[in-house]
Amino acid sequence: MKIKTIKKVPESAKNVIILAEKKSDIKHLPCEKVIPFMKEGFDKEEIQSVKTPKHNMYVVKTKGADLEKIRKHAHKIHSELKDKEEEIVVVGDNDKDLEAFLEGIYLSDYQFLKYFSDKDKKKNKLRSVKVKGISQKKIDELKNVIEAVLWARNLVNEPVSYLDAERLAMELHKKTQNDGLKVKVLHKKDIEDLRMGGLLAVNQGSVIPPTFTIMEWKPKNAKNKKPIVLVGKGVVYDTGGLSLKPTPHSMDLMKSDMAGAAMMAGTMDAISKNNLPVWVIALIPATDNRPGKNAYAPGDVVEMYDGTTVEVLNTDAEGRMILADAIAYANQYKPEVIIDAATLTGAAVRAIGDKAAIVMGNAPKKYLKDLQKSGKKVHERLVEFPFWDEWKDEMKSDIADMKNIGSGNAGMITAGKFLEHFAKHPYIHIDIAGPAFLESTQDYKGKGGTGFGVRLLYDFLKNL
Repeated sequence: MKIKTIKKVPESAKNVIILAEKKSDIKHLPCEKVIPFMKEGFDKEEIQSVKTPKHNMYVVKTKGADLEKIRKHAHKIHSELKDKEEEIVVVGDNDKDLEAFLEGIYLSDYQFLKYFSDKDKKKNKLRSVKVKGISQKKIDELKNVIEAVLWARNLVNEPVSYLDAERLAMELHKKTQNDGLKVKVLHKKDIEDLRMGGLLAVNQGSVIPPTFTIMEWKPKNAKNKKPIVLVGKGVVYDTGGLSLKPTPHSMDLMKSDMAGAAMMAGTMDAISKNNLPVWVIALIPATDNRPGKNAYAPGDVVEMYDGTTVEVLNTDAEGRMILADAIAYANQYKPEVIIDAATLTGAAVRAIGDKAAIVMGNAPKKYLKDLQKSGKKVHERLVEFPFWDEWKDEMKSDIADMKNIGSGNAGMITAGKFLEHFAKHPYIHIDIAGPAFLESTQDYKGKGGTGFGVRLLYDFLKNL
């Protein structure tokens, strides 16, 4: 989709949407006869529409509407026009309102059609959005962020028959190699040399070798002397291993278990395309988790990258095994803060559903508050959970330094405390199990992979 700023609404414009804070903002409609009618109904309706044989005209009332409501208004209008019209014109005077509306339109237009034989028939007709009232610079920044979200959605929606660990690393390298990002992919021999026991253990049941991708954005004008390190869980498919998952509404959704990796990769794509002056490193450990070959088993003891020994009591708690190695690896950068994201626990979904992600950590409160502030702004909300040390006791093993699961209660927190052990610098854990993948359509978030977290982290890093 092309988004372009204009100085004047073309006389030929067929589909015009006015974002109006007050009645006097209702102008630039192609059929001036309807303006009095629109003004009369301004105080009664949040969205007014008038359709003639030649025009579709909308007025969206922005007074009293938060940005999320504006995004949802955009989704509603997009739903009406996507199959019929190729171009729309959007007019407004407020940058934030216009940006929110454009987000709603652009995100709503996403389709994953790759595997349909009749994809051309299913494709939305909308091709162009022209905008009056905002600079092209701001449009370009927004477009780069949204395209990073859509790329993350694509990665999550790809089946493991295409997107295995090696292909994921290849996609990350291919997508970002022209963005000024440094990308290095470690393959199985490298991972073995590093003795990343957690990643290697999870990979034992797979015929596809693991990968470990390092992405770095370090502009000359970076405002932070120590890097922010992002760590994303890249389990490209999770059967549960020998602790096998049931299929319905569980294993059948597990192509999405690498949504944390997609979130971090999408963030790196967005910050590099928009040249944010911040030093960021992303670490993406990747493998599938299967019960084949010499799969790791409940009762095994695994020596991790940092030398910690872990008793495996459930092979379906595999995400924390690969994240732990990556977090321990991150310590060498002496980071300002380590932030991981993962579709880690069913406990997180049971706690707050799919409307938000869970955040916790030992980093200074400023980081947690700033993340929550960004989450509220872009409506990728975070709910902070307690992170008391009492939960460490649940991770003690009778035969090793730690075990990989707790007692069953507060599973999202015990998982976070397990990972905290491996971080020797300020640490934040984000469990995105709920909002990362949706089984039914939710407005502009769509169905399937949502790209959750890219807009959140972009805003957080931009405002550091």
